[in-house]
Amino acid sequence: MFTGIVSTVGRIVEVHALGADASFGNALTIEAPADWLGATAIGDSIALAGACMTVVSIETSRRRFQVEVSAESLAATHGLSATGDVNLEKALRAGDRLDGHLVSGHVDGVGTVTAFQRAGESWRLCIAAPLSLARFLALEGSIAVDGVSLTVNRVLDGAAGCEFEVNLIPHTVQHTTLRGLSVGRPVNLEVDLIARYVERMLGGAARTD
Repeated sequence: MFTGIVSTVGRIVEVHALGADASFGNALTIEAPADWLGATAIGDSIALAGACMTVVSIETSRRRFQVEVSAESLAATHGLSATGDVNLEKALRAGDRLDGHLVSGHVDGVGTVTAFQRAGESWRLCIAAPLSLARFLALEGSIAVDGVSLTVNRVLDGAAGCEFEVNLIPHTVQHTTLRGLSVGRPVNLEVDLIARYVERMLGGAARTD
């Protein structure tokens, strides 16, 4: 479990296929800032761009750790198949402060940036979400974008899905990979955990009427 409060930006420095065809995933090597790995151990969970991954090896002296990403995860996410910067968050510990919202690290879908522009001291970010996620998005609800906990400021429904808007404060832009967004860029989306359960319960009730 995570909170969507990204603690640092790391970098995927190596990508190796785990097999000879598309049914295999990738092994990733991620370089983190000095001292960030700290007490991290093999088997720990770390969110990469909002996707929960398991640490399979650690090179503390080189500030690097490795994860293995399945083909299914690669198909359901973006940003985990090539080198580049990536948002990192360690798993929530019992007793930690919950400063964002409850994030499971299970990406629900990939959205597309439709606008990213300055708005005073902040930035306005608009994202087109697929139809399958539209029912989970609500005004002032929570959404994780590439692992970053954000509040929905506007939702506009359409036949193919919906477009939602969030506001990014300067701190968020400076300390996450969201600073590099541009129109047309894909982003990992995870809807609010509570909304997911509510939809399941209401949907189940509707089917039994």
